[in-house]
Amino acid sequence: MPGFPSDLDLHRIQMKNVTEVTMFILMGFTDDFEMQIFLFFLFLVIYLFTLIGNLGLVILVIGDSRLHNPMYYFLSALSFLDACYSSVVTPKMLVNFLAENKAISYLGCAAQMLLFVTFGTTECFLLAAMAYDRYVAIYNPLLYSVSMSPRVYVPLIVASYVGGILNASVHTVATFSLSFCASNEIRHIFCDIPPLLAISCSDTHTNQLLLFYFVGAIELVTIMIVLISYGFILLAILRMHSAEGRRKVFSTCASHLTGVTIYYGTIFFMYMRPSSSYALDHDMIVSIFYTIVIPMLNPIIYSLRNKDVKEAMKTLFVRNWFLSKTHY
Repeated sequence: MPGFPSDLDLHRIQMKNVTEVTMFILMGFTDDFEMQIFLFFLFLVIYLFTLIGNLGLVILVIGDSRLHNPMYYFLSALSFLDACYSSVVTPKMLVNFLAENKAISYLGCAAQMLLFVTFGTTECFLLAAMAYDRYVAIYNPLLYSVSMSPRVYVPLIVASYVGGILNASVHTVATFSLSFCASNEIRHIFCDIPPLLAISCSDTHTNQLLLFYFVGAIELVTIMIVLISYGFILLAILRMHSAEGRRKVFSTCASHLTGVTIYYGTIFFMYMRPSSSYALDHDMIVSIFYTIVIPMLNPIIYSLRNKDVKEAMKTLFVRNWFLSKTHY
């Protein structure tokens, strides 16, 4: 009838309303200004420590010939990854602590999620590859240089990144194919998957299944690789007659096991739950832990218990001290 919109017109109006969201608001922790100032300086210090620790470890591995072996190449790849991982989230979070406008564009949010999930997934695969590297080095040390040649460790690192990109692409496309019409306020400090699903007005059942099965499969495969690798390492340790040899092997592996336990545990807690149990305030704290705190802790975990890294650091400091003295 003339003067009344048709069903098709109503559908178009509804679709226009559904696709109106062009930006999101990252609500963050608190509206208290004094607390925001405190958090700004706290996370600024953590971020600077993360960059200095991780990029310093990369430079150390590149610059010291004693560290030119697959174990340290994997460690430098992990350190570079952690620096990138933290940089995806922290700078925007620091700006939002001081800014009144806490908006992030639709495409910026999608890019942040893509990079964040890529680096997070890549770290899972890389930690598994590092466990396999330790198994090869300890179980058959005489063949280590052959078994873990550049033809092996380079594809392992590349495959970790490829797996991360593929997983991130699936979740990013699936999440941003949803409609956001109810609210554009994300109760989080960055564009993570669960808080975005929480504000969508679409049916998110498929997204939740994708999240559960993909994260579950990645965790299961990588944890199995870690457990099998360390099972063989344990057998190798039990066969050792030297107490000093056992201590050295345990010291080498303990740092990696610590990093693996902390990282996999937080990822499992964050994503391997039914949507009904999501508590966004608690999840924010967990997210902070694995995106900001763990990247800061990794250089400490992997360097303080490693004799070669400590020796390389000592040599670097002595060399710089000597150069500064001779210069003046």
